[in-house]
Amino acid sequence: MAETRLGDRIYWLDPEQRGILPLDGFHLSRRLRRTVNSARFEVAVDRDFSATIAGCAAPDHGRPDTWINPDIRELFTELNRMGYAHSVECWRDKVLVGGLYGVAIGGAFFGESMFSRARDASKVALVHLVVRLRLGGFTLLDTQFITEHLAQFGALEIPRDTYHMKLAAALDVDATWLPAPEPDAFRADLDALLRQSACHVRDADESID
Repeated sequence: MAETRLGDRIYWLDPEQRGILPLDGFHLSRRLRRTVNSARFEVAVDRDFSATIAGCAAPDHGRPDTWINPDIRELFTELNRMGYAHSVECWRDKVLVGGLYGVAIGGAFFGESMFSRARDASKVALVHLVVRLRLGGFTLLDTQFITEHLAQFGALEIPRDTYHMKLAAALDVDATWLPAPEPDAFRADLDALLRQSACHVRDADESID
């Protein structure tokens, strides 16, 4: 990543604590499930990767600067052309209003950034990403760092050594990136995520008691 969106140097980072979002521990609320199933957004994959990474690179009211400089945009756009980098996009009235992008290698997906210009747009994109990864046989969703936005979905930090082991195992997995999952399978996995989330809530309540 770069220091700023206008910076001219790129740094490789390997933090002591790495953020991941466990695919078997994703928290999905009923409200968000209804939003995903509604017609609020048209969700597409790789329709406009360049616009998606540009949206992630642009500053907004809660994020005055980003780490995505022109070199990173160019490199990831080339990875998209090569079939490794992907975007999940939310469109409304033919306007891109949110999305995310990342890189898929083996059974690992490296989430890079997301943006939202409409309520829940980035959340819907994340849900669509998680379902695609689960159905495609992925085992690792790397979020790099933890934010409040990601923590609400079950993201957590693990030590560097643990991350390296999970990464090595995931790279040996022959997973499949699914641009358009079969609708019935998609809805079934959404329901599974909702049931899974309910179990996490019950377990937390019981531990408090």
